Amino acid sequence: MSSVPPAGSVQSITRAFALLEAIAEAENGLPLAIAAEKAGLAVPTAHRILGTMHALGYVRQTDKRRYALGAGLIGLGRRAVPPLADLANPLLERLEEEFHETANLAVLDGDLVLYVAQTPSRHRMRMFTEIGRRVLPHSTGVGKAMLSTMPEDRVRSLVSRTGLPRFTPATLVTADEFIADLRVAKRRGFAADDSEQEVGVRCIAVAVPGLEQPTALSVSGPTTRITSAIVPQVVKALTEAAAELRTAALTQQS
Repeated sequence: MSSVPPAGSVQSITRAFALLEAIAEAENGLPLAIAAEKAGLAVPTAHRILGTMHALGYVRQTDKRRYALGAGLIGLGRRAVPPLADLANPLLERLEEEFHETANLAVLDGDLVLYVAQTPSRHRMRMFTEIGRRVLPHSTGVGKAMLSTMPEDRVRSLVSRTGLPRFTPATLVTADEFIADLRVAKRRGFAADDSEQEVGVRCIAVAVPGLEQPTALSVSGPTTRITSAIVPQVVKALTEAAAELRTAALTQQS
């Protein structure tokens, strides 16, 4: 959660969403004082905002006087899910069925990768990314798959805004090495995150061609299970799924 509101923002809305995001990160809700602290607000201010959102049904109070997300957000969330996610879900389930690893659908939302659908792996040790989470693209397979389809000058402009922070020793942190990696991804038809976001995790991703919004599918899991030997099979399955998703999406639009 960013501590610096964007220029021109409406303060009360920024504060309300800061509170919602703080509460969302807590499994069992938050007491008023802690919610206010995490959102960077005075307790009376937080109390007024939470009181309004409680009356609207967007937050609720537990029997332990903690604030938790309210049922009013469910309907909003459902309507916010892109139609593409519904089309992708059967394909994600098929990918998980074939490889027993987590399958993801992501889009490029501004400068960030937005995860919009997922089928988690059946394994106890698995990769999990919250639906709705936004991350920087340079360290993710889906991000690199999408950026590999874009003009290089546009990619350089994007990373100049986001930066290339290091998350692991394998993260690509200069524009030149990142562009070189995207050229490889474009040539071979898939992108890979090899422990660049999290150590010990590999993600293989393929861009979905021909859609208005950059989109990618991926399969991710521990490097001990997603080995070099099975990568060609994963790429083949992802490429087929991407082609099916493109056809379904374009058919729905027509």
